[in-house]
Amino acid sequence: MCRFGILVVVILGLLSTTVQSIRFEIQSGHTKCISEEVKTNAMTVGNYHIVNPTETHPLPESHKITVRVTSSFGNNLHTGDLVESGKFAFTAPETGDYMACFWAVEQKQPVTLTVDFEWKTGYAAKDWPNVAKKGSVDVRNPITS
Repeated sequence: MCRFGILVVVILGLLSTTVQSIRFEIQSGHTKCISEEVKTNAMTVGNYHIVNPTETHPLPESHKITVRVTSSFGNNLHTGDLVESGKFAFTAPETGDYMACFWAVEQKQPVTLTVDFEWKTGYAAKDWPNVAKKGSVDVRNPITS
């Protein structure tokens, strides 16, 4: 019965995960927001970075964004001010729509920035390779145990 319970929990976890990976453009002086419904106590991780328009040169100084991730009640969960990239991770304090907003700094000569953004919640947000490395996986043979 215990194995059945674990199987049910794993299946429900797989069904309640979200992975959102997108690439979008944002003009200087403008904002783009992306929302995701997240359940209470769900693990959530995100990763974002500005795509370098010329890979042979460093990212131009004009290519900076400000990022805010907020809960459905407006609680600030992540802030990145004038950054090229960043990461966030949290366990959702309440169920609802969480929002990630990206602001591009206004420039005298308008610039279009390309942003890669990945947002994972639930089972998909777990860092499984590191869990295995930490010895959290029991490799005993269930038949001989």
